[in-house]
Amino acid sequence: MPLSHYHHGDLRAALLRAGMELLEQEGSKDLSLRAVARRAGVSPGAPYRHYADREALISAIAAIGYRELAADMAAAQPAPETADEFAEVGVVYVEFALRRPALFRVMFGAPCDRDSSERVAATSAISEYLTANVQRCFPLADVESTTTAIWGLVHGLAFLHLDGKLSTDTAATVSERVRLAIGAILTLNDRESPRPSAHDR
Repeated sequence: MPLSHYHHGDLRAALLRAGMELLEQEGSKDLSLRAVARRAGVSPGAPYRHYADREALISAIAAIGYRELAADMAAAQPAPETADEFAEVGVVYVEFALRRPALFRVMFGAPCDRDSSERVAATSAISEYLTANVQRCFPLADVESTTTAIWGLVHGLAFLHLDGKLSTDTAATVSERVRLAIGAILTLNDRESPRPSAHDR
């Protein structure tokens, strides 16, 4: 018995529900249009009314993930104003990855499909949220490079935890590690400048 059922006029939503269920239960390897159709209780050809191929379905599912991640970060810190508040955004990012590992890997495991306006818009929303917060919290910093550095750090931490390279024994351990790592990046400019080289003396 399929866990998702198609109701007339709601085929796209039924397919996305079925895809999310399969992703969480089986992972992305077995996520096909045929499997999604079977889970949704529709004919094998029905998904093609909305998705040209598997990649189009994956992009639609990834867009859902981006929107959920953006909502989680904004709910935790709608407009952070301090480094500590900004670090909480990073904690939420890593927690999302650990809570929804299969979805997170689909979101970031392949280049963004530029033909999917939905996916592009969803990823842009996250980028704009992070950029706006960097501008607010660190007005003297170079916005683009600082945003890239922090996002790269947090994203790397997410995958290091997912891949078992860093311990996930307790949520407190994970969140503290993320806070300390972000803090180390954000305080680099406050440290003593390096000794000038012989060439500069």
